[in-house]
Amino acid sequence: MTQHFDLISIGGGSGGLATARRATRHGARAAVIESARLGGTCVNVGCVPKKVMWQASGAMEAIHRASDYGITSPAPVLDWPTLKSRRDAYIQRLNGIYQRNLDKDAVTLFRGHGRFIDAHTLEVGGERITAEHIVIATGGKPRWPDIPGAELGIDSDGFFALEQQPRRVAVVGAGYIAVELAGVLAGLGSDTTLAIRHQTPLRGFDAMLQQGLMDALPQGGVTVQPGFVPARLSGEPGALVLESADGQRMEGLDVVIWAIGRDANTDGLGLEAAGVTTDRWGNIPVDRWQQTNVQGIYALGDITGQMPLTPVAIAAGRRLSDRLFGGMPDRHLDYSNIPTVVFSHPPIGTVGLSEEEARAEYGNAVQAFTTTFVGMDYALSDEKVRTHMKLVTVGDEQHIVGAHVMGNGADEMLQGFAVAVRMGATKQDFDDTVAIHPTSAEEMVTMV
Repeated sequence: MTQHFDLISIGGGSGGLATARRATRHGARAAVIESARLGGTCVNVGCVPKKVMWQASGAMEAIHRASDYGITSPAPVLDWPTLKSRRDAYIQRLNGIYQRNLDKDAVTLFRGHGRFIDAHTLEVGGERITAEHIVIATGGKPRWPDIPGAELGIDSDGFFALEQQPRRVAVVGAGYIAVELAGVLAGLGSDTTLAIRHQTPLRGFDAMLQQGLMDALPQGGVTVQPGFVPARLSGEPGALVLESADGQRMEGLDVVIWAIGRDANTDGLGLEAAGVTTDRWGNIPVDRWQQTNVQGIYALGDITGQMPLTPVAIAAGRRLSDRLFGGMPDRHLDYSNIPTVVFSHPPIGTVGLSEEEARAEYGNAVQAFTTTFVGMDYALSDEKVRTHMKLVTVGDEQHIVGAHVMGNGADEMLQGFAVAVRMGATKQDFDDTVAIHPTSAEEMVTMV
């Protein structure tokens, strides 16, 4: 007998789970289809294990810098297998928590790969299930280069499977993932090169952040190789050779990590059977209501090509269920002023428009305020890692349309400033806020 639901989420990642759980809390009958571990990319091979590795790298840095304060200790030694084992155990606990949350909210879980039979029918594990509303939340997958020998490298998923720390590694890419993995590996002691196609990484970010990162990467032990377009990978682990299109070579590599982007994960979904269309990049276009071109079929998260961030998928999914089942007809996600953090060394936090974007939109009405300084973290250190901050304002009232920070603590401090930007704060509002001293964050309210 075919089971019928009010809502089915294809994908047990952050977005799909959030959508289904919120639906049941509104009284709907909901199901989730997932063939792999619950939690999706973020929990299993993304932001959560990445943050663990970033914190491990930070712990190593803190030990190295302890002598700045007159604290001496033996040189730290990393036991990579122990770190991996403890990290993996933590992720397994999270998988269990996700399962218990589904049980608590009475969400039915189907194990297997979901495939459309028609616009309201799915097949999973040989069973057919139907729903009035179907949400596609299958996320993305790592992109691989189309070059000879690419299979000798690994992607970001493969990074989390490494059983031993690579001695010498090249990370190819210029986005969040590439920058973060390169910083982690260098911080943990690997000889690390970041190979980028252009002259700076994070090219969609404010120019101040791009340049600040270019200055900080070598300080963190990362060699940056700009203008590197990979053309061939050959050899074997420990003796891999990565060649560029213009003849540059990196030799003696243990590991090459492809971090060149992610593609929509639509494999085997049977979208054509439901009539769902994709764009030329394979993403599923949606309107402001997360609605695809087919009534009753929605998409959210990375698969839509919009802001591939876990909290974005969660927020979009919860708002969708609020609208469908919670009596909130106008509920939807506003994709403007979404804050984000890059866990580089030091971290980057940004919300709103870059100065370049603001000037393209508002012209001469834009005024930017910047500051750069060495925070007290490095007051006693011979190494001076700089913090960079910028506020981008528009109009006579100087409404803040962008806030950008790079420096220790940026990952935590930005959340509060993002609230202020979203509420329409002005530069005067920031100026009228009494500073907390001595902190780096106080510079956000004392810029002139």
